[in-house]
Amino acid sequence: MRQIVSSILLTLLLSVGGITAAEAQGLPTTTASSAPAEDVVDINPSEMTSEAINAMVARMSDDQVRSVLLDRLDAVAADGTAPEAPKTLVERVAALWTAFSQPLLDAVRKLPAVIPAQIEAFGNFSAAHGGFGGVLSLFGVTALLLVVGLGVEYAVRTWLIKVRNPQVAEGDTTLREALTFLFKRFLREIFGLVIFYVTVRALGRTILDPHQATFVAPFIGYMIWMPRIAAAFSRFLMAPKRPDLRLVNVNDRWASFIHRHIIGIVVLGGATIFVVQFNVINGVPAGETRIGFWIDSMVYLYIAYVAWTAREGFADMMRGDDPDRTEFDEAMARAYPYFALIVAGGTWVLVSIIIGLGKVQLLLNGAHYTTMFWLLIAPVIDTGIRGLVRHLVPPMQGEGAVAQEAYVATKRSYVRIGRVIAVGAVLALIARAWNVALFDLFQDRAGIGDNLFSFAMTVIVGYVVYEGVSLYINRRLAAEMTALGMSQEDADNEMGGGGASRLSTVLPLLLVTAQGVIIVIFGLLSIGNLGIDITPLLAGAGIAGLAIGFGAQKLVTDVVSGVFFLVDDAFRVGEYVEIDGTMGAVEKISIRSMQLRHHLGPVHTIPYGEIPKLTNYSRDWVIMKLKFTVPFDTDPNKVKKIFKKIGQEMLVEELYKDDFLQPFKSQGVFDIDDVGMIIRGKFMAKPGKQFMIRKEIYNRVKAAFAENGIDFARREVRVALPEAAKDLPEADKAALTAAAAAAAQQQQEGEGAAAPSKGPD
Repeated sequence: MRQIVSSILLTLLLSVGGITAAEAQGLPTTTASSAPAEDVVDINPSEMTSEAINAMVARMSDDQVRSVLLDRLDAVAADGTAPEAPKTLVERVAALWTAFSQPLLDAVRKLPAVIPAQIEAFGNFSAAHGGFGGVLSLFGVTALLLVVGLGVEYAVRTWLIKVRNPQVAEGDTTLREALTFLFKRFLREIFGLVIFYVTVRALGRTILDPHQATFVAPFIGYMIWMPRIAAAFSRFLMAPKRPDLRLVNVNDRWASFIHRHIIGIVVLGGATIFVVQFNVINGVPAGETRIGFWIDSMVYLYIAYVAWTAREGFADMMRGDDPDRTEFDEAMARAYPYFALIVAGGTWVLVSIIIGLGKVQLLLNGAHYTTMFWLLIAPVIDTGIRGLVRHLVPPMQGEGAVAQEAYVATKRSYVRIGRVIAVGAVLALIARAWNVALFDLFQDRAGIGDNLFSFAMTVIVGYVVYEGVSLYINRRLAAEMTALGMSQEDADNEMGGGGASRLSTVLPLLLVTAQGVIIVIFGLLSIGNLGIDITPLLAGAGIAGLAIGFGAQKLVTDVVSGVFFLVDDAFRVGEYVEIDGTMGAVEKISIRSMQLRHHLGPVHTIPYGEIPKLTNYSRDWVIMKLKFTVPFDTDPNKVKKIFKKIGQEMLVEELYKDDFLQPFKSQGVFDIDDVGMIIRGKFMAKPGKQFMIRKEIYNRVKAAFAENGIDFARREVRVALPEAAKDLPEADKAALTAAAAAAAQQQQEGEGAAAPSKGPD
């Protein structure tokens, strides 16, 4: 029994809440079972080990053990509160609705008290500063500070403009010139604001007492300083009076409108903070009138007014002047005004809920304004990213559809990477405004919020790696293809030409493989960051791979065969090949098969494992032999000289000289038939160039034969009439001759139709 009591007591003392020094000193430790409580001996709490408690319980009486056990159970019952039942979704929504609606209803109820409370605040302000005369004197001092500060700033900025930074001439300017001028002007404005701030602060400390400074400092800071900073940023971006330097795509009307109202929004937001602080200092608490709520609501209404009124200008600004913008860019440009409305309304709701939850301290530093600013500016940052990419990406290499697609793909990859970085930066700035340390989440790694953050960061990093690898491989692929002269004009050439390089053939497969590996690796890492054990997934993938290996041996054969074909460099994209009687140009290759485009149009898909032998007609060089039939009385040596002259002329022409490997020349009489002599010529050229050269040679040979009086031999039908037919009339002779000629022609056409087509010629 005592062993059980000792175990329970040990658990209660050491596991459930521990034991304090005072409690330890009150435990009985005498040897006599009936010793009174005053005879107990103090012990050190650090000595409360399992053996010490067992020894202590052994020396205690049953009543003492029962008393200590009941005391500890009562203490545990008093300390341990029942866990609160988790709220349902409906309860959470109801709580948020209550938090949102209560501040609104409270502000409506207190609306009649706004004017009397403001009169009271102004009265307290006037009384604190010596009446009307004192207030008038304070306003005069404030005006003096502004005049002196602006005067000193103007003097310094004027000197800088005249001596350091001359104006840029109006007219067409490059992006670099525009950025240089705008950045210098922005620095001058910021430097002037610093001079203004230092001057006003130094002079204010001299002529103002601390009580006066509580009014003047917030007034100048929120109503003068902050709007001027906003004006400097807006002027840098909008350049309302210099359309030739404007960094955004917007006309003069909307540039001036947006610039003016950006300053107005900042003035109204500063007025919210200033009025609330003014009332609190002068004896009117913020919750008494809720005037801050109404002025803050006017800020969101002002933003909604500007976004809706200038929606055309905002859409043009978001659209930019990039001719390669995507449908997503166009949709985002059209949706931006509505996005601004949603941000303004969402921020108003968020602020109301925070006030209703009693966490007003989160809003004191303007975190909601910072959040709204970065959310509204994020699409503008995206437009800036697209503009920078357009001007900073190297110009298109080569010409034609391939080079154009590569150039556009490169720009889009840079834009997507820039967007990811911009989103991360905006989220970090918003988190900092709300005092959320993102990097601490990597260290704590506790809770579903931290898991979701780690998951999101892993996905972002994986996406950047994915885009980076795709960008690099696509650039190499474009460089290879444009270096080979593969442009839009090649689409009109006949098949059988030279294909792509070995690298450009392998790179598409490498791209697909790399993208798949990145997706798998970062996908598993992301799932692991959610707290899910990925070991069963890896084991299942191994078992599935083994099952696929046994069940799809043909697939494995195709893949392995394809690897060795690529290693052997047996074919490349664009080359004309023959596989077991099937001919065509290699149009596309994948992991397990290749596609051949026949010169008549059909596409053949052939798995690598079914290729017994492959004949490549487009590798390194090609010899083309041309046949010309001339009459029997033609001098072959004369024809030889004509062919040689044509070959030498084409060999020095810019259009053809780089495509020849051996010039066009005669091979003499190849054959003699019933029509005439067949003289053959040949030339060696680069694959894919032989057809263009052949056409030109045909044209030149025809012209040279005409100049030298050489005719091409024509098939003739000679009808030998028997002796008995010589006495027939001429009309009958002509009829017999025509019938014989028609029969010969019909026979020739039948032979030509029976001849099969065996190649791209």
